[in-house]
Amino acid sequence: MIDQIIRHPTARRIRLVIDPATGTTRLVIPKRAALKPALAWAQGKGEWIAAQRAALPAPRPFVPDATIPFGDTELTIRWTEGRSRLLRREGDVLHASGPIETLPRRVALWLHRQALDLLTQETAEFAAKAGVTVTRVAIGDAKARWGSCASYGAIRYSWRLILAPDFVRRATVAHEVAHRVHMNHAPAFHALVADLLGENPAPATAWLRRHGAALHWVGRSS
Repeated sequence: MIDQIIRHPTARRIRLVIDPATGTTRLVIPKRAALKPALAWAQGKGEWIAAQRAALPAPRPFVPDATIPFGDTELTIRWTEGRSRLLRREGDVLHASGPIETLPRRVALWLHRQALDLLTQETAEFAAKAGVTVTRVAIGDAKARWGSCASYGAIRYSWRLILAPDFVRRATVAHEVAHRVHMNHAPAFHALVADLLGENPAPATAWLRRHGAALHWVGRSS
């Protein structure tokens, strides 16, 4: 029932946390708290844990006829018998053949490539507008953040931004590029983000807060 036990140095009380991006149940306890009473307390929260897990986003595996959120549209996976392992997009359809058992991995790799290409283009677009350089663009699958900007100029994004609406992805790119000017979140930073984007980024932030966890369940089978 408890996936992780974390002794947190600043925790003042015992608490349970269900990670909405992974479904992991964490028991957080103060650094010097006794473990046995904490576990007993957590065992008594079975109904609460079950209810929280039931409310988690549904997994959306990459299988034939599944739909994938993709920017402002959705793609439908169409698999047919054949030897080719290449994926081909036609409008809102992603055509695939090849071994059915490798389909999920191949769809994921295709999405990663699309994400890297598009995020690289949009980073260059906003960097030119801001008058800054970006030394490298990379993608990963971080659960806690959608992007990060290093002081030496490299920007890393979650590949899952390709699954979000266009306005959300672009706002995230503008946010990270703005950190090439302001490595903080002061008013000047937020003003620059809005200027680069040409609109208020608040709706994009709100969308990620409300729907972002569900993106981490795309491609998962359980």
